[in-house]
Amino acid sequence: MTQNTTPPLMKAISQDTLGDPDVLKEVEVERPRPGVGQILVAVHAAGVNPTDWKHRRFGAFLGEPPFTLGWDVSGVVEAVGVGVSLHRPGDEVIGMLPYPYGSGSHAEYVTGPTRAFVPKPAELTHVEAAALPLVSLTAWQALVDNAQVRPGQRVLIHAAAGGVGHVAVQIAKARGAYVIGTASAAKHDFVRSLGADEVIDYRTADVVKEARDIDVVLDPLGGEERLRSLEVLSPGGILVSILPNGMEDVPGRAAELGVRATAMLVEHDQAGMRAVADLVASGKLRAHVSGTYPLAEAAKAHAEGETGRVTGKLVLTVRP
Repeated sequence: MTQNTTPPLMKAISQDTLGDPDVLKEVEVERPRPGVGQILVAVHAAGVNPTDWKHRRFGAFLGEPPFTLGWDVSGVVEAVGVGVSLHRPGDEVIGMLPYPYGSGSHAEYVTGPTRAFVPKPAELTHVEAAALPLVSLTAWQALVDNAQVRPGQRVLIHAAAGGVGHVAVQIAKARGAYVIGTASAAKHDFVRSLGADEVIDYRTADVVKEARDIDVVLDPLGGEERLRSLEVLSPGGILVSILPNGMEDVPGRAAELGVRATAMLVEHDQAGMRAVADLVASGKLRAHVSGTYPLAEAAKAHAEGETGRVTGKLVLTVRP
């Protein structure tokens, strides 16, 4: 009897060209196999982030399509590759695929390095867990690894109701900081509910005049607002930008003011994910999910995300 060796297929969201959300299509592709040091994860939910629609529209780090986007993963280990001992089939895990070249979580299955994943906190559903990895690692690496936020410091977080911002508020509070967030007036109650001590309406107030004696600024905005934000820092304070492009004028201006500035891109990081999971377990951190879409409706999630009005995160649901 001839054995069927046809590779199993899976559904994934792919695109053949750059452009608007309608370039995203659900396709059937070969299910990946875990390589050395990798695990295969059956994806239950996958977060959607601004970097997804930026790559969809401009290619960014990934260049020309075809490609499958998505870095956030929450799911169940399906199989493990050679040398993997930390995870076993059946384990529930969350993680962020290596950014930027490890994308692919907007699919039914995905492979990634074993140390990109940690056990899924039991307190979270897969949807809640899938909203966390990229934004929480970004906030953790900015505030803890780069800025080394300490108790009593004054931290200014721009776009505090957004994906990174709303998690950053909670992480800064967990570190004992006094947190000031910027957000539109309609989102002030939400930002305060996260633990922010003050909220500034960036549409009606001059943030530079309202926020003074700041030790740390988290900048997810870039542009002119990043340069002006240097002025709110106390001597020796630091601005950490999560947008490394357009930083040419920033170090010089920071030096003039006696402050520091740096830019970063998020990296997959098991130690950081474990720290985030610990905050979840202690009740100090949750991701706010403002909307979910089935995998096949990824284009709708992108369209909503690109409005810039999303509070917290959007998540694609892949399995019940």
